[in-house]
Amino acid sequence: MALTPVQEALKQAYIKARGYWVDWTEGILRFSPGFLDLYARYGGHPAAAGPLSPLMCELIYVALDASSTHLFESGLVLHMRYAMRHGATAAQVMEVLAMATAQGLGGTRVGIDILAEELAAAGKPVAQPALTEAQAAVKSRWLERFGAWPRYAETLLQLDAAYLDLVLELHAYADPQDRLSETDRTLIGIALDACFTGLNPDALRERIRRAIALGIDTRAILQTLQMTAHLGVHACALGVPALMKIVDEG
Repeated sequence: MALTPVQEALKQAYIKARGYWVDWTEGILRFSPGFLDLYARYGGHPAAAGPLSPLMCELIYVALDASSTHLFESGLVLHMRYAMRHGATAAQVMEVLAMATAQGLGGTRVGIDILAEELAAAGKPVAQPALTEAQAAVKSRWLERFGAWPRYAETLLQLDAAYLDLVLELHAYADPQDRLSETDRTLIGIALDACFTGLNPDALRERIRRAIALGIDTRAILQTLQMTAHLGVHACALGVPALMKIVDEG
């Protein structure tokens, strides 16, 4: 379909703001150019107003699209490619994927807190004896790494300290020679905990508290939070090609 001058201008503005053009954006332009214009401005605002580098934005999108709460393959491939064009190494992309893997512990965390509450209500509270040497070592390593001691960690320390130590290793995984900065990791973690497909309020609060303690620019935290909303447009990524097919068949 030949584009009108207005549609062509919208297309070029979108490409400039987002860096890509795919079949579903073509479909939006065809059916609802006004919405495409709105989304280009809405989706492009955080990058235009915030301090995050293009590389950091791409790594955040890699984490969000790879998340097991989302699994958006075409977006994941796109943003991996752009991340590496902006200088990310394969080891750093793998580090982001490892962080997304650790997101699976969100349900475990909530469940352990509920388990502790229900055991206490049943008169079977988790024992609180003096820590063994091994338990104390795990707690010390955790505090050194994260600076915070969540409630579920205390319960898990009592019930299965060896597993908690493995959780610590999973959360801290990175290539020792090519790891992301602590600032980058914290912002990616905020994105994973804030995303509506995997929202984890308690973990998100801890991440934001850590970001503030690390001195991360408030604008960077805000931009990260804003970017998590962009997964909502994948309703169009899935729906618009189907709509195009139906209309073309009709």
